[in-house]
Amino acid sequence: MSSLGTSKGILEIAKFGVYVAVPVTLTYLVATDSKAIKKLMGLRPYVVYPPEGPRPPPPEELRERAREIARSRNQE
Repeated sequence: MSSLGTSKGILEIAKFGVYVAVPVTLTYLVATDSKAIKKLMGLRPYVVYPPEGPRPPPPEELRERAREIARSRNQE
């Protein structure tokens, strides 16, 4: 009942061979060529950082602001 001897079995084996061989071959060809790797990496920016914003005020300044806000609320 094995279908390995029939033409359908041979076709399945050939399809599986192509299914495995194509990615392995392409990976080998790309991975062994450093120019190709650099070109592929240059196509997409992998890490894009946003521009740096203003720095937060130091803790002393925040404490002073909090005191001013508390004073203005107490006066109201």
